[in-house]
Amino acid sequence: MASYAWVLEVRPGYEEEYKKRHDEIWPEMLETLRKAGIANYNIFRHGLTLFGYFETDDLEAAKAHLADCPVNKKWGEWMGPIMRIETDPTTSFPYLLPLQFQMK
Repeated sequence: MASYAWVLEVRPGYEEEYKKRHDEIWPEMLETLRKAGIANYNIFRHGLTLFGYFETDDLEAAKAHLADCPVNKKWGEWMGPIMRIETDPTTSFPYLLPLQFQMK
């Protein structure tokens, strides 16, 4: 399974709300991620910076599934006001970080 990472930001003052929303993540959103083929998804926060890590066997299929999913759209609309999200205009997906090192 290949690994991927992204960096986004929480808007100032919304750190606790961001954590609360993920502590109470909708079961249908978790199911959406699983159906997209995403596994081992983790999000870490340092100040306002979010670092996300996930694994998938097929990134393009995962992105396509999420792009077409009404649950993912609703989640994005709900989270949008409390986050600064920078997406790649060619993929409409957060910029993925290039791997610099991997210890095996």
